[in-house]
Amino acid sequence: MSQNYSFISDWIAPGSRVLDLGCGDGALLQSLQQQHNILGYGLEIDPDSINQCIANGINVIEQDVNKGLTNFSDGSFDAVVMTQALQAMRYPHLVLDEMLRIGRECIITFPNFGYWRTRAYLNFRGRMPVTKQLAYQWYDTPNIHFFTYADFEALCLERSINVLHRQCIAEHFPDTQLKNLWPNLFTQTAVYHLSR
Repeated sequence: MSQNYSFISDWIAPGSRVLDLGCGDGALLQSLQQQHNILGYGLEIDPDSINQCIANGINVIEQDVNKGLTNFSDGSFDAVVMTQALQAMRYPHLVLDEMLRIGRECIITFPNFGYWRTRAYLNFRGRMPVTKQLAYQWYDTPNIHFFTYADFEALCLERSINVLHRQCIAEHFPDTQLKNLWPNLFTQTAVYHLSR
C-alpha cells in the first residue's frame, strides 16, 4: 500500500469483509490481508492486473463497475474501497450509491481537479494539465469527470452521505501546510471514509 494511504488501514477493522473496486494488481487488498486478516475481493477489468492479482493470491472478479453491482446484495461487505477511479466512472454518483448499498462504509480517493497547480497550468498554458498525478493527454485520459474537493463535499451533502473521516494529501510546500486550511485549493488527492 502506498505510504500516503497507510491510514486507510486504520479505517478498516480486523476481520472485515472488503471489496476493492478497480483493484489493479491487488496491492491494497494484499496489505489489508497481512495487517488485518480481512476477507477481500477485488473487481477489475484489465487482464494484466487480473493476472497479477491471481499471482499474488488475491480473490479477483472480472467485472466492469460501470455496468453496476447488482450481483452483490445489500450489506454484503463491511467496507467497499475505490482508489483513484471514481472520476473514470460514467455515473460516479450512482457508483457511490451502490458502494453504500453493498457496504456498510466506503472509502474513496480521487484527484482534486481544483488543486492550485492544476488551475495554474490550465490558466497560464491554456491546455489541460499533464502532471505526475494526471499523466494522460486530454484525448486518452480515463478521467471523464473533472471534479473538485468542494464538488465532492456538495455531492455528499446532497445525497445525505455521512463523512466519517477525510484526509487531504499534498506533497509539496506550501501545500502541505495549507491543505487543511483551504482544502479545495491545496489538496492534490482527497480521501474520504463514508457511510449512510
